[in-house]
Amino acid sequence: MSEAQLIDGKAYAQSLRERIGAAVTKLKADHDLTPGLAVVLVGEDPASQVYVRNKGKQTHEAGMNSWEHRMPDTASEAEVLAQVQALNDDPAVHGILVQLPLPDQIDADKVINTIDPNKDVDGFHVINSGRLATGQESLVPCTPVGCVLLAKHTLGDLSGLEAVIVGRSNIVGKPVAQLLLKENCTVTICHSRTKDLTEVCRRADLLIAAVGRPEMVKGDWVKPGACVIDVGINRIEGAEGKTRLVGDVDFASAAEVAGSITPVPGGVGPMTIACLLRNTVQAACATAGVPVPEM
Repeated sequence: MSEAQLIDGKAYAQSLRERIGAAVTKLKADHDLTPGLAVVLVGEDPASQVYVRNKGKQTHEAGMNSWEHRMPDTASEAEVLAQVQALNDDPAVHGILVQLPLPDQIDADKVINTIDPNKDVDGFHVINSGRLATGQESLVPCTPVGCVLLAKHTLGDLSGLEAVIVGRSNIVGKPVAQLLLKENCTVTICHSRTKDLTEVCRRADLLIAAVGRPEMVKGDWVKPGACVIDVGINRIEGAEGKTRLVGDVDFASAAEVAGSITPVPGGVGPMTIACLLRNTVQAACATAGVPVPEM
């Protein structure tokens, strides 16, 4: 069997960002509307700092307004909630993202649910989760949207496909299941208690791994010709004491069986910020009562 088609998330994300930039230009010209994204970063987590810096850079490149609100890791919950409330009240801000994880003294759920649901571009607010689950229009978590966009770009119509998701988190597993139901897939969510996990995965036309365990999904878990979307980003020890990034899928063995597969890095990862920008444009249009340009 020939090697699987590589799903280039980096290239797709770049083309999506270009379409978002064109949409922003149109909104400015037609409606004098500049979408704005505010990010709140509490503490000094190095990975979060890199991520926030990339978000700011890509937001500016798309022609949008970008604000960063950095707070020390000693900030109280009340201070963080006050910052979120101030952004809720700012009409120039259309999207609010509070970078996770938060320090231990702060209740992340309380902070997320203080964000105006119409500005919740991470899609984590309980109201947006409820809207998604009941098939209503909502802001949807960025990584699941990225997974579905890549799957549709690769496979076309997903209707009728058997989709298996390994992982049941609120960030990826549950929302991607809801999105795939909307695409008329038959959806199974697997987790640590699933019996015969390997056999369940082998049924999948579309297999999404989002469990946070390095290279857990082996090639013999994959149905021949299946589309494999690997959400995992795990840093493991490599040769000569250097670390390397791997996904939740054992890429080498899975690529021999799958019809198409995302690499790590360069697969789902780049889609997350692109979909965040997409959500911000959608939020700005909804607030202003104008149609969303094609993206």
